[in-house]
Amino acid sequence: MNTMWIIIISGMILGAVFSVFFLWSRFCRFRIVKRLSGGRRWAVIIIGFVPVAILGFFAYLNLVNTVVIIVYLCIYWIVAECLAAIVRTVRGKRNGQGENDSKDQSPEGPYWTGIIVLCFAICYFSVGWYLAHHVRQTDYTVRTEKNLGTDSLKIAFFADSHIGALFDGKGFARRLEAIRSASPDILLIPGDFVDDATTKEDMIASCQALAGFDCPYGKYFVYGNHDTGNYGFRHFTVSDLVNELEKAGVVILEDEALLINDSFYLIGRKDRTVVDRMPLEDIMSKLDRSKYMIVMDHQPNDYQAEAKAGPDLVLSGHTHGGQMIEMKLVSELIKANDRTYGMEQRDNTVFLVTSGIADWAIKFKTGTESEYCIVNVVQEDH
Repeated sequence: MNTMWIIIISGMILGAVFSVFFLWSRFCRFRIVKRLSGGRRWAVIIIGFVPVAILGFFAYLNLVNTVVIIVYLCIYWIVAECLAAIVRTVRGKRNGQGENDSKDQSPEGPYWTGIIVLCFAICYFSVGWYLAHHVRQTDYTVRTEKNLGTDSLKIAFFADSHIGALFDGKGFARRLEAIRSASPDILLIPGDFVDDATTKEDMIASCQALAGFDCPYGKYFVYGNHDTGNYGFRHFTVSDLVNELEKAGVVILEDEALLINDSFYLIGRKDRTVVDRMPLEDIMSKLDRSKYMIVMDHQPNDYQAEAKAGPDLVLSGHTHGGQMIEMKLVSELIKANDRTYGMEQRDNTVFLVTSGIADWAIKFKTGTESEYCIVNVVQEDH
């Protein structure tokens, strides 16, 4: 486990502990808690702990997502109370008295800040659940003057399926059927097809679904940072995954290029976490530059070097589209990736990052949604 993950996990643990005690103190402020306690202080403390205990039960079922909900709820509550305090101060000054005349703090009135925060959180996470679990098709059009051997090339690509996180092998097969309905010429999978939580049964079922997916120019895969297993506790090996993918007719590319239909190159890069990964410029050094070049690179973290190397199209995943609004803002602030989502052109290279067809551990998406992409590469007249 690298230093970044140690910092992230430690921060989440500390944040969760603080959030639990903070939320406990806020639940005690609700009028219903005070009424049920009969005004007894010890009873308020015990009854106010009940919602925290319920959250603890959900943490037993799914620790990561419960921690996310608790920490986010705490943040929203702190922000809401700060805003409420500002509103009360402004009202007090307008009344020329300075006293707090808000019912929010009245022992008998409703705790409006808490009510509003809880309603907002329920809506926020409900929408996030929907956006993560319902997959849409996102279409892009890219133009080139190079000879494709045909008027257009329809590419279907998806990343970050993380089989078992949001859907099992059967769920993957249903999503693959939707991609098939677009009638693509080629299917590309730029990484994180599986992860440590994927069962061997779901991995095999997903590969069997890929076996039934036929397209003219074939199916191709590159490894992501989760495909090879990070923590060593899953019930299949990398060799098992390779065997099943190859049985399904999926070609695995590792720092190599293939000339397809004598018309365009497909280049697959090893993941950024691999120490001996070749520079893209070296992989492309002996290729015919007059032909269209597509690169699969799981992590969008090498844009400067890739743009210098000069492929026509680079496809990536990894970011989950930022996952959630707040995470995306932090990620872009610290420049964790060269791009979080969507299309960008640098020099003569078009870069595309998908939000992914699923997630890893967090089962919510806000500010983005799960997707597979259809890229239409159109040949223009010289």
